[in-house]
Amino acid sequence: MEKILSVRQLSKKFGQLNAVNQLSFEIETGHVYGLLGPNGSGKSTTLGMLLNVVNPSSGSFEWFNNRSSTTQALKQIGAIIESPNFYPAMTALDNLKLVAKIKEIAEPNYEEKLKLVELWDRKDEPFKNFSLGMKQRLAIASALLNNPKILILDEPTNGLDPKGIRQIRDIILKIAQLGTTILLASHLLDEVEKICTHVIVLQNGKMIYNGKVDEMKASFGFIELASNQEEELIQLLKEIPQVKEVSKTEHRYLKAILNANFPPEEMNKICFEKGIVLTHLMWKKETLEDNFLALTKSN
Repeated sequence: MEKILSVRQLSKKFGQLNAVNQLSFEIETGHVYGLLGPNGSGKSTTLGMLLNVVNPSSGSFEWFNNRSSTTQALKQIGAIIESPNFYPAMTALDNLKLVAKIKEIAEPNYEEKLKLVELWDRKDEPFKNFSLGMKQRLAIASALLNNPKILILDEPTNGLDPKGIRQIRDIILKIAQLGTTILLASHLLDEVEKICTHVIVLQNGKMIYNGKVDEMKASFGFIELASNQEEELIQLLKEIPQVKEVSKTEHRYLKAILNANFPPEEMNKICFEKGIVLTHLMWKKETLEDNFLALTKSN
């Protein structure tokens, strides 16, 4: 895989605050990367440094194996790191033509980009008439005018209703299928889980996970249980080798996290043999949210 971006020990301090603390990762072509973390974790500051908007305090990064100057590299990048900002009275098409002129983009395919974001039939409408979702889609079209090798998006579904979120998600997936690498910053776990192939998790400016989304979710799952003999059941669970940890869910069920394959029917059999009657038994697969909460709790 071609390496698009290499980040080495990148840091940014604002006074005594370590907004980004020794961040290192790589991005390869053909994937959708999620930069995941709560608000204030350093996502936007990281993107700002990568796009030369924010000066790093230390560390370094290079685009495209350092084959291009920073100015040349930025011409191969499409980015939206702020709210869409176009001229309200101008049409969608005229706004894109202005962007192309400012960026000196030769022969941009306006029809292709507007069709991609499902706005070709609205090309002659003024920007001020657009909904928030339409404005965001037009911004994505403008970021694609130079046919970038990588598209960078900072919280692209912020403020959108469920329909708007779904539209943006489908468009991002379509762009990725066409071969554009994507780096997406978000605090929404569901968004990252449905869109991204890889995830970089930040907490308080530090990276606490970097890898494939599927590998982050890879586990043997957990079993939810309940019994009127709860104390005896807890003690039994702690004695079962396949049970890594026992806790309680928000619904007050017991949660037995597994470290090996252990069918629920086997759990039911062991409980029955010990004289413990279960009132609830269900195996579940851990979600990205489960793993994210476990990661942030342990760091």
